[in-house]
Amino acid sequence: MKKIILSIDGMTCSACSNGLEKYLNKQNGVKSASVNLVMANATIEYDEKLLNQEKLEEFVKKAGFKSLGEFKEIKLEEKGKKDKVIFIIFTILAVLLMYVSMGSMVNLPSIPIIDMTKNTVNYTITLFIFTIIFIVYGFDVLKNGYKNLIHGTPNMDTLVGIGVLSSFLYSTYSMYLILNGNTHAIHNLYFEAAAMVIYFVKLGRYLDGISKDKTKEAIGELVKITPEKAVIKVDGVEKVVTIDEVHKGDIVVAKPGERIAVDGVIIAGKAHLDEAFITGESKPVTRQVGDKVIAGSINYDGYIEYRAERIGKESTISEIVKLVVEASNSKAPISKVADTVSGYFVPAVIVIAILAFVIYLSLGYDFGASLITFVTILVVACPCSLGLATPLAIVVSEGKCASSGILIKKGEILENAQKVNTIVFDKTGTLTYGTLKIAEIKNYSDLDNDSLIQLVGSIESKSTHPIGKAFTEYLEEHKIPKLEVKEFGNVAGYGIIGKVNDKKIILGNAKILENYKLENNHIADEKELASNGNSIIYVVQENIIIALIGVNDIVRANIKEVIESLNNNQIDTIMLTGDNKETAEAIAKEIGITKVIANVLPSEKTQAIKDLKQENKYVMMCGDGINDSPALMSADIGVSVNSGTDIAMDSSDVILTRNSLDSILELINISKSTIRIIKQNLFWAFFYNVLMIPIAAGLFTSFGLHINPMIASFAMVISSLTVILNTLRLKNK
Repeated sequence: MKKIILSIDGMTCSACSNGLEKYLNKQNGVKSASVNLVMANATIEYDEKLLNQEKLEEFVKKAGFKSLGEFKEIKLEEKGKKDKVIFIIFTILAVLLMYVSMGSMVNLPSIPIIDMTKNTVNYTITLFIFTIIFIVYGFDVLKNGYKNLIHGTPNMDTLVGIGVLSSFLYSTYSMYLILNGNTHAIHNLYFEAAAMVIYFVKLGRYLDGISKDKTKEAIGELVKITPEKAVIKVDGVEKVVTIDEVHKGDIVVAKPGERIAVDGVIIAGKAHLDEAFITGESKPVTRQVGDKVIAGSINYDGYIEYRAERIGKESTISEIVKLVVEASNSKAPISKVADTVSGYFVPAVIVIAILAFVIYLSLGYDFGASLITFVTILVVACPCSLGLATPLAIVVSEGKCASSGILIKKGEILENAQKVNTIVFDKTGTLTYGTLKIAEIKNYSDLDNDSLIQLVGSIESKSTHPIGKAFTEYLEEHKIPKLEVKEFGNVAGYGIIGKVNDKKIILGNAKILENYKLENNHIADEKELASNGNSIIYVVQENIIIALIGVNDIVRANIKEVIESLNNNQIDTIMLTGDNKETAEAIAKEIGITKVIANVLPSEKTQAIKDLKQENKYVMMCGDGINDSPALMSADIGVSVNSGTDIAMDSSDVILTRNSLDSILELINISKSTIRIIKQNLFWAFFYNVLMIPIAAGLFTSFGLHINPMIASFAMVISSLTVILNTLRLKNK
């Protein structure tokens, strides 16, 4: 299966996105499709043996929309000077139209040459010309409405189009009667209604476009982090090129004050880099030969040359943007309510409008009054607010999370995070920084401590575990050479083995002794080391325990406050670790965690998560990414603390790129705010339609409540703006 994100043109309301989504999901070879109205794109997972991009774009076209190709970047459709000028011109025209058509009703001075009673023909032709101009202005709305109707996916444009054309055609017929001497037909002119409906729809679109861009600002800022140009070295000569001209293997130069152009590895020089946008680390970090650099980092003070490794879609920033966009496209369960309603809404409104029209005629109302009721119902029943209620909130929250270093892979996480009542933490690399140091040694051999560490460190250097790094750093710091290691092996969950100087060495926790059926005569020393918060490594040479080595870790800053806040919010916190119980409990007591599950293998971590879920707990697992992937995937929500460079490999649902557990609290709070806003949006959207459709149908005329198409179109705009403005409150929470 392959996944692609296509940019879609022509979607104007939730009926559009829902119709396209349903159509795509029906196609043979499409595993799943999710269409996002706000982001104007579609995420499609498909069988590449049966389909390709070209065929998918044909599906989009057959559904009545246009594919703009594969999604490349978030484009903020900022309204330029030309758009503003056009809108201002039509605003002036709308005012003039209302003055001509309705000025006499409020005792405004009339213009004799186009006065309704003195020069009826001129008045009629003037309104006709105004309306033709507005129909040209709103031709895209009418075209989309017709196109979606014939493709079986009627949308808001369909409602507007039917309403506008109905009133325009009837008014044109009345104009024909007037031109033939029937001046009484002037009372059947509804040109201004058709024109003003288009104006208010375009007003709504204009404001809606600006508001949607505001929801995408935080995500769009990620795109702007990388520079547009880079300096590469070709045959020793520096050359300025665009970012698209940089290829893998190119030597790129970064001088003080410049941003890193692409992900790469330093081959010359040294500098302090600001990587706060990824890691959240406020202080510049030192980067030198052999270190990786991330595109977008700011070079503070040094000259470096680095080899380009990950460019374009492979870069860290591109991966982040892709993750955020895919998450924005995925449907939160709560959105299914709005999607289901929207799918039936437009056809239902058309039926209601037709029934109202027929009933009015049967009750003796004239054709004009019946038609106006028909048009008013079509225009007032705008599904836009309903369609925007959920995706707008999801996109705003996704952007807020992204700017806070919280990357969410699925939109449903924003709904479900607020349900969490139990958080399980891995110890090493999660509750602690994973920067282990050798703290204590119980040496039972004839070797001095440095020789013992040389033996152990040589084998540990072959491992990727944080403990291995502690020994490697010790050897480097004390300039102790590594010994040759043969027959190296990993005993999953227990430790590692290898041969040094033809002697078999076993390194691991107490369980590795059980695995090799070795007697443990050093339990007292183990407990002593563990009581000091050490993780313990047994060193076995030729089946004899020759040492116990305790390594210490640094507990994360303000972790006590994080645990206290979670507990205050009635969220249970649990430590889950493969370390021994004494060490785990010592650290847990220090930071405020009361429940500890220790001495567990990776497979047992997964079972521990499943056991908690069987107790009806909604479980979030927080670990260090790849090492804890089975447990992360078993939890209701998997969260990994990640440096931001292995995002594509991460198996969790949420990635905390800023390496801080504060972000967990922020995620839960954002989730609560998001669901609250979505529920408010859905309430107002449903309330609006439940209220306005009966009013438009004239059911409350006896109470003095009645509206015409112009007021209906204005109310439609207000409805959408209410949802938009309510959603934008999320940005300030």
